[in-house]
Amino acid sequence: MNKKRTAKRAAAVTAGTALLMLLSSPSAFALYRDDGDDPGSGLSVIQTLSLFVIAPVVLFAVIAGLVIVSERKR
Repeated sequence: MNKKRTAKRAAAVTAGTALLMLLSSPSAFALYRDDGDDPGSGLSVIQTLSLFVIAPVVLFAVIAGLVIVSERKR
């Protein structure tokens, strides 16, 4: 019975935190342009994937490879 109470409490805290994060999200203010705001052109799908998916994976692989190579020398 104590586990159920703890689980309910954890669920309530998680739901409350998620709700507060959604309500205080700064992206809601993106609808209104500020003075001097000059956004550039958007990224294509290929550019977005390469910037946010491929580049971090390659960087992780390079760092992991360097760590593995340095550990093998010992």
